[in-house]
Amino acid sequence: MSLFEHQEFDQHEQVVFCHDKETGLKAIIAVHDTTLGPSLGGTRLWNYASSAEALTDVLRLSRGMTYKSALAGLPLGGGKAVIIGDAKKIKSPELFRAYGRFINSLGGRYITAEDVNIRTSDIAIVAEETQHVAGTEGKAGDPSPHTAQGTYLGLKAAAKHKFGSEDLNGLKIAIQGLGAVGYDFAEYCAKEGAKLFVTDINEEACERAARELNATVVGLDEIYGLDVDVYAPCALGATINDTTLPQIKAKIIAGSANNQLATPAHDQKVMDMGILYAPDYVINAGGVIHVCSEATGMSTAETEERVRNIYNTLTEIFNRSAAEQRPTGIIADELAREVIAKAKAAKRG
Repeated sequence: MSLFEHQEFDQHEQVVFCHDKETGLKAIIAVHDTTLGPSLGGTRLWNYASSAEALTDVLRLSRGMTYKSALAGLPLGGGKAVIIGDAKKIKSPELFRAYGRFINSLGGRYITAEDVNIRTSDIAIVAEETQHVAGTEGKAGDPSPHTAQGTYLGLKAAAKHKFGSEDLNGLKIAIQGLGAVGYDFAEYCAKEGAKLFVTDINEEACERAARELNATVVGLDEIYGLDVDVYAPCALGATINDTTLPQIKAKIIAGSANNQLATPAHDQKVMDMGILYAPDYVINAGGVIHVCSEATGMSTAETEERVRNIYNTLTEIFNRSAAEQRPTGIIADELAREVIAKAKAAKRG
């Protein structure tokens, strides 16, 4: 199958395959749309089973970044990058410098930042070869806190729509993933009195949540079938699929993970089950808003305001979905495309 016939290809402007023999770097950079501005999206380092799997991921993620920035009102387009390999084995200063040179060759069409298995220290090395980075130490820094805050506010919007109150006190929340974002999100929920059920491949993170947040630790596969109010996917994507969905008893799905739905068809399936789904790229937009503050010089006050506005954007999506009886993900996509279409029309004059 060629790139242009790929099921996830969505009129992407540019897809770059990067290989550096000396360092072993294998990466794919996808620039989806630059109508609103230069494409911005993090770099993910993952041990993909195949290059085909990596391509599918980067195409989906980059499209999500376009829609995420559009609905957050940012002057940015959407892009994403993946580096293929085991983070415990392939990381090196030389690899990140080689990667930085590839980014620099795009002349600013793509700006990168942290994502899965990429830290601010890694981005600092990339920045030795290119200025087209964000989320660096001493500037915007780690975007995780704002991602967690936005996810928490988005959950409150979902609770208000579904249960009639944004108060999380007493709600039972199943959180899958306790990384930097997931743990901060769990803290927000615990402080408001929510009862937490958590799981993660990192046993230390689970033990910490049990100790500090009074969370109940459950098995990796047990998290789906719990009798809870909210399922919050905060790890990797595609956890809402044909195997897990029949197990889910929660009435809200709201978490920070990207690409939560295994396929677009699961958007309708979720709605048919009476579950309110907070579209992933809307609820987790706090991170890109944070990074935008460095990339575009946005003030701290405006950054905070835009993160808080995630609540309002989701409320609009939920209300429109209920009025039209159509899935929230489809509504979000349409709203994002409307923003981009208006910008294209304005450019044409």
